[in-house]
Amino acid sequence: MKIVADEKILYVKEAFSNFGEVLLLPGRKISKRELKDADVLLVRSITKVTSELLEGTPVKFVATATIGEDHVDKEFLKSAGILFASAKGCNSQAVAEYFLAALSTASHRLNFRFSEKRIGIVGVGNIGGKVERLAKALKMHVVKNDPPLQRETGSDEFHSLEEALEADIITLHVPLNKGGGDNTFHLLDEKKLARLKDGAVLINTSRGEVVDNSALLNLLKKGKELFVVLDVWENEPMINAELLRNVFIGTPHIAGYSYEGKVNATSMIYNAFLDCAAQCGFEIPTDKWTPPKMELKNNIITVAERETEKILSEIFERVYPIVEDDKRLRKLLNLPSSERAEYFDSLRNTYAFRRELKNYFVRGDLTPEAEKAIALCGGIVNQQKEK
Repeated sequence: MKIVADEKILYVKEAFSNFGEVLLLPGRKISKRELKDADVLLVRSITKVTSELLEGTPVKFVATATIGEDHVDKEFLKSAGILFASAKGCNSQAVAEYFLAALSTASHRLNFRFSEKRIGIVGVGNIGGKVERLAKALKMHVVKNDPPLQRETGSDEFHSLEEALEADIITLHVPLNKGGGDNTFHLLDEKKLARLKDGAVLINTSRGEVVDNSALLNLLKKGKELFVVLDVWENEPMINAELLRNVFIGTPHIAGYSYEGKVNATSMIYNAFLDCAAQCGFEIPTDKWTPPKMELKNNIITVAERETEKILSEIFERVYPIVEDDKRLRKLLNLPSSERAEYFDSLRNTYAFRRELKNYFVRGDLTPEAEKAIALCGGIVNQQKEK
């Protein structure tokens, strides 16, 4: 069996080598030539999986080590009898903690209290649900928008997109759907962006195309007072440098890049392949792969602050200092335009995976709100670490 895999999928060779030959390639360089004798294709979001890539190849199974699936033509795979799996939910905790890091940074720089703010959560699935629970723990007033989930549940807890966009903080957690009743391509277009209140914080960790980047830049250049946090961009890796110059925080599509999220992704596509192997006519090896355990040393955080906002800010300065990723990305502005795409990709490809809060022991005189938020992330509060 031949398996072609994106070289940046963590532990992919260790996990799949028992099945056969594993050919590792840069995700943007996977082409039909390498797939002409391949049985399995394992990708990330930077590889477009289309009929053009796969038609005429013997590939029987495709998996993406990502939660998003918009880079995969699932209709073609189905018509061609190619089995498919994704890693939905693999890094939802990492993205939720990215949100907390961004929120804490905004609170520190803009001097606001969480309990004073209304938050509009657009998309309340795996990630948005975690964000909702964190926001409620912090005593924020939550306005939820998710038409598909509202139809599915019949719940009256949901609000219109317009109501969600009236909030002080808007965070986006939707898939990219182009067309149809649940279209999210340019969900925030020029008109909707103009509706945002002055001083609002806009956070996008979903897909770059959910926000019209050109319209956003035009508004910011006209003096619209928005504090924009973008982890995802249109036209990655050739992002709009002028937009980067004007956002509050910019990062290179790494919101979900925790060590745990990456291990989860590989485990999920590995287990999906085990489930499908017999159907594809592949033998299952007797030796199963299990991810290595990576204990985190120096994982005690003693908090000196007493206010919820300052407590979380102090914690995330240690767990995930988001401003450092922002600084690294802004170095792109000093490069010739011909080198910017490669630099953007390099930031992702060489990223030092952060560890999630569940690996830390937090000590201090914590507020109930901070303690609940930490506990929701799996952090251990005011307990001695076992020796």
